[in-house]
Amino acid sequence: MRSVPEPAERARLQARATFARQLVAFATETDDAALAAPSRCEAPVARARQVAMYLCHVVFGMSLTEVGRAFGRDRTTAAHACRLVEDLRDDALLDAWLGRLEAFLAAAPRPDVDLLGHAGRPFRRSAA
Repeated sequence: MRSVPEPAERARLQARATFARQLVAFATETDDAALAAPSRCEAPVARARQVAMYLCHVVFGMSLTEVGRAFGRDRTTAAHACRLVEDLRDDALLDAWLGRLEAFLAAAPRPDVDLLGHAGRPFRRSAA
């Protein structure tokens, strides 16, 4: 059984979930606050949230428990979202759209890459 993540790890996972949620909100022209709301909302909002949950699991490799926690839901809800979105990928247009969202998230800089160097020293390029 996995333990509860440390606060820094939980914050990193939450940041990734927020990034995916905001991307989906933009792509679907849905209010981000509605996606983050604890209620189920209307079907289009719920579907957009399910897409964001799916992207967190597939692109960021978050476990279903981590996805559920990041969205204020439980792992079975995250599992349902992933199954549902995977089934929707049978539609070629939706599959292509999801592929573009996945590529966008995958291409984003990772926050765990230390561009500032160790101990906060600025990154220095070696003279060539």
